[in-house]
Amino acid sequence: MSDNALRQDIVDELEFEPSIDAAEIGVAVKNGIVTLSGHVATYAEKITAESVVRRVKGVKGIAEELEVRPAGTHRTADDEIAKRAVETIKWSTSVPEGAVQVMVQKGWVTLSGEVSWWYQKTAAVDAVKGLAGVTGVSNHIDIKPRASAGDVRKRIEDAFRRNAEVEAQAIKIDVLADGKVRLEGKVQLWSERSAAERAAWSAPGVKTVEDRITVG
Repeated sequence: MSDNALRQDIVDELEFEPSIDAAEIGVAVKNGIVTLSGHVATYAEKITAESVVRRVKGVKGIAEELEVRPAGTHRTADDEIAKRAVETIKWSTSVPEGAVQVMVQKGWVTLSGEVSWWYQKTAAVDAVKGLAGVTGVSNHIDIKPRASAGDVRKRIEDAFRRNAEVEAQAIKIDVLADGKVRLEGKVQLWSERSAAERAAWSAPGVKTVEDRITVG
């Protein structure tokens, strides 16, 4: 697929997505690498735009340069954002109570603390990313390892075998120190790469995934 054809597919997909306003999003493509520029009204739209691009066939990588510009001249105060973020996280059934701390500066939310699972770490971000006034989120929540390297590798391998999108034989798994997992290999589609990465994150104690899987 040519870069021009891929760009048009991405533009069409962004315009098709009802949860974002794609009018101010610029798209450039070079050798399958997509650059998103311009601005959106919320941080949630920014994350969604990137997710939309990832699912388009032919995309090999993304350089995301979107800016969050809240609509109107009124900006939500940092203390109000922090208060809402704490309450929203508290109501999330996926985040252990009291495990996550919140700091807000100029609309940018920084999350810290310690949890046992990756899904708990991402659930905290999901809880705050759609709040009014949020311009970005830094997730500094730590994951406490609770499994041996052999157990982590087996759990990831089992997850690969269960996932129809992942060709398990094409991917090598290395479990390193301090909860780090390295994936290497080659797949045909970006969605396969994403599915493999999600499977690696699903193992308990995984703190970092180094994804060296190539697409093409």
